[in-house]
Amino acid sequence: METIGAFEAKTHLAALLDRVSTGEKITITRHGVPAAMLVPIGGMERKLTHKEIVEGMRALRKRVKPGKMSVREMVAEGRRF
Repeated sequence: METIGAFEAKTHLAALLDRVSTGEKITITRHGVPAAMLVPIGGMERKLTHKEIVEGMRALRKRVKPGKMSVREMVAEGRRF
């Protein structure tokens, strides 16, 4: 958990919210004293990072057997739902 001063939190709020949405917790201090904590909303799934998405795609690619379906057929199959 990271600690950030109130001025910096105000200046970089959008970036802090992005970090919190991925599951990070951030404490905001005022004159060195903890004043608030930014935490993700409970019960909501965290967003995947780009790295996690790419790793998931690579794992999926290894599971798909080549020759069973063409990419075009897979796309058409996915659009049925």
